[in-house]
Amino acid sequence: MMIRHICLGFFALLMSASVLANEVALNPDHPDRYVVVKGDTLWDISAKFLQYPWHWPEIWQVNPQVENPHLIYPGDELTLVYRDGRPVLELSRGQQTYKLSPEMREIRMDEAIHTIPLSIIRPFLTKPRVVGAEVLDAAPYVVATSDERLLSGAGDIVYAKGIIDPEQNEFNVFRGGKIYFDPNTGEELGVEAIYTGDAVVKEPGEVSTLGLTYTNREVMVGDRLLPVEEEDFELNFIPRAPSQPMDGMIISVFDGVSQVGQYQIIVLNLGTLDGLESGHVLSVYKAGKTIRDAVSEDRKAMVTLPDVHAGEALVFKLYEKVSYAIVMKATTSMHLFDKVRSAE
Repeated sequence: MMIRHICLGFFALLMSASVLANEVALNPDHPDRYVVVKGDTLWDISAKFLQYPWHWPEIWQVNPQVENPHLIYPGDELTLVYRDGRPVLELSRGQQTYKLSPEMREIRMDEAIHTIPLSIIRPFLTKPRVVGAEVLDAAPYVVATSDERLLSGAGDIVYAKGIIDPEQNEFNVFRGGKIYFDPNTGEELGVEAIYTGDAVVKEPGEVSTLGLTYTNREVMVGDRLLPVEEEDFELNFIPRAPSQPMDGMIISVFDGVSQVGQYQIIVLNLGTLDGLESGHVLSVYKAGKTIRDAVSEDRKAMVTLPDVHAGEALVFKLYEKVSYAIVMKATTSMHLFDKVRSAE
């Protein structure tokens, strides 16, 4: 798979902000100038200047005289100025390092900075899928392995049933994983398809022969085959608040932890059908406990305490009914079934 680096592709629509400019709150300790260094992320830089990093589109000023003004590189200088009483960040291109190749082309050695730590979200960008249970149930499946092996790996032969399209000869191999349910309605939102490897058809037929070209875990009888998806993504994670109210919940936490902290990956019961987009920032609220009202004369009286703000999460991968988000800030511990709402 070839993933395009997450660069800061700012589009005009992002400049139409959901928060009025005079409401932008600067970080009290903000610098007047900042020189970008390797390892910086857009979120971190935004937090240096703003109390709320997702207000970044409000202060970013594209300089058309700068080469690639939509990208920010190590060595670039950001300057905070005021225009008509409004805070604005200007970019001046810093010292650039070039390499002259044998083909006499100039190549920028420093990569544009990413919006969030790419190393953390990379495993979740492509191979994991969330599909309907009916998709996995109808997919071709591994019916047997060579030499009666229980487990197979790269270089091994497996046999699959249900491959109908003679033109389709490359597959990703998946295993059904966790089923996601909506905690409020009980609706099944999708099934996590766990990627196990890649396979190519060697001999088609009612039972097809396939070779495993790559595996990241053992392939077993019963694993499902899904067509290889286009994996050249244009990803622009610009931190911003949703343009409409969002009200959801954490329905799963990766790595099996009970308490969620910064840079952990969570699954939400919100997706594209709800109007959610990559780069949207949601505030997480620790759900208030429901306790018995010990003061009330009614011994059965219960009271629910207010929800407590616990931090922010940034959405980076979407499906129709669920999405993956990375926790960017945690002011207190978060847990399964905590609530998420549009960041303000």
